[in-house]
Amino acid sequence: MPRPGTKKQLLETIETEQKALEELLAGLSPAQMTQPGVVGEWSVKDVLAHLLEWQHMVLSWHSAGLLGKVPVIPAEGFNWAQIPQLNQQIYEKYCKQPLTDIQKEFKSSHQKMLRTIQNLSEEDLFKRGRYAWTKNNTLGTYFISSTSSHYLWARTNLKKGLKAGKLK
Repeated sequence: MPRPGTKKQLLETIETEQKALEELLAGLSPAQMTQPGVVGEWSVKDVLAHLLEWQHMVLSWHSAGLLGKVPVIPAEGFNWAQIPQLNQQIYEKYCKQPLTDIQKEFKSSHQKMLRTIQNLSEEDLFKRGRYAWTKNNTLGTYFISSTSSHYLWARTNLKKGLKAGKLK
């Protein structure tokens, strides 16, 4: 699927990837969703927590940018070369939370992403230089990365784990 270049394409791609991920998850029991080792050390629940936290980060970057602030990207104390360490911190933040809480928060985060995108103009999303903090990227790039592209990543890696028989 080509990378979205319009608001309509972005929303359609998010919907397509989200539905595909939900279809995969629908066939799993709560025990399977909390079993570690499906994607590296992570359970399905941990993957969902990872997705929702990256969405929270993108939304916070956008909010800071709207206030004229320069957001700390990717997160306080981390640079892009330290993404594995940041992802580990995200894992540790959520690993003890119940599956139902993670599922609820993931759905809420997804809806907030959609509402935010729907409230942005085409120019807001896809004009380079529209927001100083995005530098050479568009705001849409960040929304793509934290929704449709991340959903595809999750689905692909979860399928690999399932195919490899990592779920009982």
